[in-house]
Amino acid sequence: MQQLKSKQQFQAVMAGALVAKTPHFALHRVALDAAHESAHAGRALFPVADAWLGVLLPKRWARRAVTRNAIRRQIYEAAREKAQQLPQAALVVRLRSEFSRKQFVSATSDALKRAVRAELDQLLDRVAQRAHVARAPEASVPVSHKVRHAV
Repeated sequence: MQQLKSKQQFQAVMAGALVAKTPHFALHRVALDAAHESAHAGRALFPVADAWLGVLLPKRWARRAVTRNAIRRQIYEAAREKAQQLPQAALVVRLRSEFSRKQFVSATSDALKRAVRAELDQLLDRVAQRAHVARAPEASVPVSHKVRHAV
């Protein structure tokens, strides 16, 4: 798994589709071939055919740096565990709402880590499922399903 580093990489992925959401996170995705077409000056934005991951954690939704760092570590660890199931695409996990400071008083509490991890597992499972379905050969689709889409 590769990490997004440049502003151009993040912009390319954020211009892509929003593929999954949970109450606190959103997952954006762009196919590597689409991102290659938008590369500047002949240099590829994503030079390696692999899963690429970036994280956006706005201060608006996680004021304390210790909270942002704890969430960031959870995101990268969850993605590392599911790396084999993720598609060869560029992904950005974005925090889209705050975790209640009343419910999670400590930024490093086990309760917060469990809540973050549960949502991340849902998010990554959804994108992994879609990637698995996209890779499945046409023969594995039931005949009734093929007919419905052919009409």
